[in-house]
Amino acid sequence: MKPYNILISGGGTGGHIYPALAIANEIKLRYPDANFLFVGAKDRMEMEKVPQAGYDIKGLWISGFQRKLTLNNMSFPFKLTSSLLKARNIINNFKPDVVVGTGGFASGPTLIMAQRKGIPTLIQEQNSFPGITNKLLGKKVDKICVAYDNLERFFPVDKIIKTGNPVRQDLLYIHTKVDQGKSHFKLDHKKQTILVLGGSLGARRINQLIEENLDFFKTQGVQIIWQCGKLYFNEYKKHNDLDFVQVHEFINTMDLAYAATDIIISRSGASSVSELCIVGKPVVFIPSPNVAEDHQTKNAKSISDQHGAILLKETDLDTFAIVFETLLKDKGKQTHLAENIKELALPGATNAIVNEIEKLLNS
Repeated sequence: MKPYNILISGGGTGGHIYPALAIANEIKLRYPDANFLFVGAKDRMEMEKVPQAGYDIKGLWISGFQRKLTLNNMSFPFKLTSSLLKARNIINNFKPDVVVGTGGFASGPTLIMAQRKGIPTLIQEQNSFPGITNKLLGKKVDKICVAYDNLERFFPVDKIIKTGNPVRQDLLYIHTKVDQGKSHFKLDHKKQTILVLGGSLGARRINQLIEENLDFFKTQGVQIIWQCGKLYFNEYKKHNDLDFVQVHEFINTMDLAYAATDIIISRSGASSVSELCIVGKPVVFIPSPNVAEDHQTKNAKSISDQHGAILLKETDLDTFAIVFETLLKDKGKQTHLAENIKELALPGATNAIVNEIEKLLNS
């Protein structure tokens, strides 16, 4: 039997890229001879992250459509036409047996052209409120893998399979990497470590919060691994001069960062929440208020309602120091949160999605 050709498209943010990579890695485990090709958007982070993971990627000239008159919007029809033609060429040359989309602008043209050619297609929707690309694609794809209930209002009910969100499989074994993680990040083994995450691009308000509280963190005797994001690194890298802070634009060894950490401060995008459930550490969620349907708050609330995390809205950040110090000094509370969030994990999500892809390959 000839090896399968697997085409995967998704990107723009880590929330779309890492599920795509997790799916690819699981398919590769089952079919070592399979050929893989990713399709992303030129100048977006997938063009860097996917090759780092060992896969080939092609870039489309595509971006989002904004709800106001801009130069970007005026060029959108040209970008879309160009991307559809390039996607068609990629598909004609690669001849995929299945095409998988994980969201982001590039997956639109790619899956549209695959659908026109009658190639089996599957999309994976990470959020409780789908993006515009997946909403449009959902009408014609063969299968839609989701992580939340009540998505029938956006997608045909007969195509929906609830699988959870894919996560990197190396996160399943972080409990075996604690010493390795502390050594990798050159941490003091006697101090508690705080990991700060604002999503792959960074979060302005979380970065401001950490900077405002550096003196407070110093008095608490903690050390900080701070992923400030690509957009903010130049602004905050000066704090690397402090002996208890390390500022990173991006962390590629997230398994070691999670392993080394005692408490996590994070946004609550869908992929982050899914990962943190598997990691099983105490989390303070600070949802972004600037997202569709306020879905980050809903994601965080679904965990905090089960006593699996602390939810702190941006409007309540004046209480951060009290909330954080209370958690830092209460080991029982830390253990309680860690155990509860771990119970909400769906570690088999990647397997479940690839099972659905296998059905398409064998249909």
